[in-house]
Amino acid sequence: MSNNALIHNLTADLTPVRLRSPWREASLLLALGALELALLLELGMMRHDMAQVIGSPYMLWKMGSLAILAGIASSVVIRSFSPLASPRRGLIFMLSLAGLAMIGGAFVASPADSDLSLLDRVSPAHGMLCAVSIAMLALPMLAMLAIQMRRAAPTHPAGSAIAAGLAAATCGALIFAFCCPMNDPLYIVIWYSAGCAAVTSMARWLLPQRFRL
Repeated sequence: MSNNALIHNLTADLTPVRLRSPWREASLLLALGALELALLLELGMMRHDMAQVIGSPYMLWKMGSLAILAGIASSVVIRSFSPLASPRRGLIFMLSLAGLAMIGGAFVASPADSDLSLLDRVSPAHGMLCAVSIAMLALPMLAMLAIQMRRAAPTHPAGSAIAAGLAAATCGALIFAFCCPMNDPLYIVIWYSAGCAAVTSMARWLLPQRFRL
């Protein structure tokens, strides 16, 4: 058998690979986030005083920081699915931005919060619930990103997995921020970071080698 005939036989049953569309992937992620938020609002879970606090410094800091981080993380992870892209610089930039956002929280803290004890400010019972809620809201997005990652050809799967975890976690945190009644920046930094770290660690462990559809 000639080489040409052998190649023809081997490729006869192959189907064309569907081209990726980063815009389509981003749109699906945005639609899923909007659906989760709509369901929470339909269930009446938005904080009752949102209309009064939405313009306050701490809410602008919380919502604005999370929105920026979620947008950047989503862009980094979708770009990392390309064989020619590396998520390293994007991850470094995002983590640096997250650090600046945490520092910024010190400038919007209420004097009333500063007068409380550290234990009251951290409020572990409520904090654990917040962290778990963020993780639960992030799971559907992480699953979607895992499917997109599996269909793509990332050459840095570990970095893409971390980026996927950060994107899903920050999107979940942004959605949960509409429901969270806590205003203290220290509380937000500790427990939102805990929720995001848990999701990112899970993504790093599952996606590169162990995720199976």
